[in-house]
Amino acid sequence: MGAVSVDLARGYSQLISNQRTADAAALSAALAYQGANSNAAILLPTAQDLAVANGLSGARVTAAILNDTPTVGAKSVKVTITTSVPFAMAKALGYRGSYDVGATSVASLSATSPIAPPCIIALAASGVGIATSGGATIDTPDCSVVAVANIENRGTRIAAKNIVSGAGSILNDWGTLTTSLLRYAGSFTNPSWNTNVPPADKQMNATTTITDPLGDNADLAAARQIIGSSVPARAIGNPTTPAGADWVFGFSPSPTVAGFQRGNSGNFVVPAGKYTIGKLTIDGGIKVQFDSGSTITVANGLTIGGGSTVVFGDVNLSVNGGFNSGSSGVTMGNGSLAIGSGTIGFYGPNSFGNGPVTMNGTLAIGGGTTLALGTGNHAFGAINVGGGSWLKMGAGDLDVVSGVLVDGDSTVAAAAGDYRIGADGTGKAITLSGSAVFLMGDGAFSAGGDISTAGGSRIVFGRTANHLIKGNLNVAGSALLATSRYTIAGDFTNGTGGTTWPYTSKVTGQTYGATLEGVDVSGYDLAGINVSFVLSGTVNLAGGAKTKFIASSTSVTGGAIADLLIDSLTGSTTNWAAGAQNVFVGAVHLPNSDLTMSGGSTTLSNGQCFMLIARTITASGGAAAGSACLSIVGGSGSGGTTAIGLVQ
Repeated sequence: MGAVSVDLARGYSQLISNQRTADAAALSAALAYQGANSNAAILLPTAQDLAVANGLSGARVTAAILNDTPTVGAKSVKVTITTSVPFAMAKALGYRGSYDVGATSVASLSATSPIAPPCIIALAASGVGIATSGGATIDTPDCSVVAVANIENRGTRIAAKNIVSGAGSILNDWGTLTTSLLRYAGSFTNPSWNTNVPPADKQMNATTTITDPLGDNADLAAARQIIGSSVPARAIGNPTTPAGADWVFGFSPSPTVAGFQRGNSGNFVVPAGKYTIGKLTIDGGIKVQFDSGSTITVANGLTIGGGSTVVFGDVNLSVNGGFNSGSSGVTMGNGSLAIGSGTIGFYGPNSFGNGPVTMNGTLAIGGGTTLALGTGNHAFGAINVGGGSWLKMGAGDLDVVSGVLVDGDSTVAAAAGDYRIGADGTGKAITLSGSAVFLMGDGAFSAGGDISTAGGSRIVFGRTANHLIKGNLNVAGSALLATSRYTIAGDFTNGTGGTTWPYTSKVTGQTYGATLEGVDVSGYDLAGINVSFVLSGTVNLAGGAKTKFIASSTSVTGGAIADLLIDSLTGSTTNWAAGAQNVFVGAVHLPNSDLTMSGGSTTLSNGQCFMLIARTITASGGAAAGSACLSIVGGSGSGGTTAIGLVQ
């Protein structure tokens, strides 16, 4: 009895091994069956290969399709593994030869995809689709890394639910491949000493159809149609200023204003009325008060001398021939201001109340000048603010015909309204240099040229359905991009790595960038929340750039597209350079671009969903990419219409 029990124990041990192999063989044979377009001829060789891989080279293997299993109308794959166990101890009792031990496993073919939805997709038809080198890593534990062409892991790690080369091969060097299914059409190459790869029963040699899940997206097709569109700034003309007598305010005033003088002093008060003036001159050291209720036109220029105090009440003022505020500036109440022909010069502190403001020429202020405009529509031929100056505008539309230029340590701050900004002679709509700041409120936005910002600068975009940018968006300082679609006719570049948010403006008194749309963006230089970027160029991130982009979870008519972060059909290369630290949530769709992530750059989803679709994807050095979700836009390849699961 002891001798027989020993041989029976050996048989039970072999049964366990056979059953484990049969399970793996049934699963693999089922996968091969669906990958070969339901060709039953592939079942037996696949099961035999699995038996050999598990050390059962002498096993007898059968494999067949079972109909109506496990339910009526369903199909399954049945694999039986049989091995012979020679008698050992029982030989002493006269037993000779061996006895058979068989194990059977059945894998059902269900109606779901065998490949987990992808997060990383490379669409190149040949060559290397996905490549890592150095210390690079790709981590998508709950979704797949897939490529039509070859996948080469010469870096630290690729970890994914599935790793799939649809029409190519997979190569692993010294690094690690972590996956529940390694699937390849060609071959799998791995050094014999490297055991950091899936076991044989997790490897499958079969082709897989890989397609672009956003290739036929109707929302994207419609969004691309308006790339290059812009809304021109409204036309500005000179105001109507009839000819009139000249006015001179001074200690020796002209007869036309002598009646407004208070005694023999330099003080003048002009009562309410309608005044038609030729040239208006206010000498230095004079005080002039224009009472509310007046309508004033100046045909040949307004000039104020140094040290004078000039106050316009609630009046309507129209000036041609130039405007010079003098060193002490001008104060004006509610009403309209229209400046037409001639040079415009504001100096010192200037304050205007509510009402429309139109300046047909270039508003150029510098040397610490300040100009505050109240609510109302504002229109300028061009804006040029520098030398530590600032321009602040209340709510209302902003039209600029020939661009906005802000130099170092200067600020332009505008409140809510529609923005229509044309390009200057060099094709730039907005140019920020040095530590310049441009703060915008909510409202429709259109730029008829490039937007270019230098290191140390800051720009804030408000909420609207769609920002139209007819040119490149090149950020070398810091930028906040509020909820919107951004349609860009060119490249989008974060070339920064310097100033980060938050920031408190000395002009508005507000703090920007501690949060954006309720999301913490502190420590980032470029941040956009609930945004979609649709562009004709590509998105390049310079070394040291710190970018946080989160796509909208829902589509907005004419605005952000649900889960879409970046889309471009450009064939230009995309570079996310060394040291760039990015949090991307949403789908980045660059199907024709070769994307490179270089040493030390990270593109992660911060525990949320990130999907990357490109022609090829290369991660080198210490670059890291990852996602923490199942997927965003669904599967890109299944290799068939069925998947497998063990029935018995």
